[in-house]
Amino acid sequence: MIEGRVLVVGGGIGGIQASLDLADSGLEVILVEKGPSIGGRMIQTDKTFPTLDCSSCILTPKMVEVALDPRVKIFSLSEVTEVKREGKGFRVQIKKNPRYVDEERCTACGRCEEVCVLKGRIPKEFDEGMGRRGAIFIPFPQAVPQKYLIDPQSCLTLRKGRCKKGPPCVEVCEAGAINFEDEPRLLEYQVDAIVLAMGFDLFDPAEKPELGYGRYPQVITSLELERLMAPNGPTGGEIRLGDFRPQSFFFIQCVGSRDHTVGAPYCSRVCCMYTAKHAYILKERVEGAMVYVSYIDMRAHGKGYEEFYRRLQQLGVYYIRGIAGEVYRKGEKMVVRLEDQFSSLLREIPVDLVVLAPGIRPKRGVEHLIRTLGIDTDPYGFLK
Repeated sequence: MIEGRVLVVGGGIGGIQASLDLADSGLEVILVEKGPSIGGRMIQTDKTFPTLDCSSCILTPKMVEVALDPRVKIFSLSEVTEVKREGKGFRVQIKKNPRYVDEERCTACGRCEEVCVLKGRIPKEFDEGMGRRGAIFIPFPQAVPQKYLIDPQSCLTLRKGRCKKGPPCVEVCEAGAINFEDEPRLLEYQVDAIVLAMGFDLFDPAEKPELGYGRYPQVITSLELERLMAPNGPTGGEIRLGDFRPQSFFFIQCVGSRDHTVGAPYCSRVCCMYTAKHAYILKERVEGAMVYVSYIDMRAHGKGYEEFYRRLQQLGVYYIRGIAGEVYRKGEKMVVRLEDQFSSLLREIPVDLVVLAPGIRPKRGVEHLIRTLGIDTDPYGFLK
């Protein structure tokens, strides 16, 4: 067995699998995740492509396995603040941000959440703001660690120093896990190697105001649609916005990709096929659904991808080559205006729901770590 200690930065599927493989080799692993739970982007998705397998069914067992592995130590709500070369390895400093709930005492009984005066009033990050939570919450049912945390930006006690006559969460917590005096802690470790698995960010479609995101409720992102499709999402897997059940859909690909106006001339490589997955699921779940997809080029470069794309066309998904120039409301419909490059005609297509497929961006907030480690990046900030 190999001996040593490795720091893994990022608790998504990449960081989880790297930690499991390293631990299986006999190495001690420190897994640092900035969010309150490991799982990353994958745990937000309903199904994987191209097999359409359940994402949670694949990832959740790995999350549990890495949490139970005695060779892996998980630090959630944490970030690497300093890295120094020391001998053949590194001296790293980790900042563990306050959870305001003692992880050792919390039993995840849920009583605190039930009595929170802000329950159901705060946009839920895991659901991309489409669901609601309280000031004390667990990010999602399969979260690891399965412990509650308090949002200091919304908690009345932390913000104003008072919540009713006394914080209801404290009164009902028999384990005494609530700790409003919790503070950040700095930890130091010597490690022999570092694995960066920090994931990615998504382009903010609000930077393309002509597409109507943030102005029209019927214009959403692909990840927001993913949360609507998921059984653990805000609608339990039903494709609806409140009581409104759309029947026609328009997907706009390459939003923030292959676009010099937003400094991203590159292809994100995943938008074509995750849109194809969504189109397939809509045709499967919404009876009589009309689905349109606008694209610049179809890049189905993977085993079985081209066949999947052809299958969608056979199912009646309409692919239109062209760049959408505007999305606007007309009566009860959203209208997508674009030039059909095959016919050279300006088309205006009315639909119930417009879905924007945002491109990928480098992870923000880790530039100092990349510079310290001397890792090269491409002109757009992605690791080489």
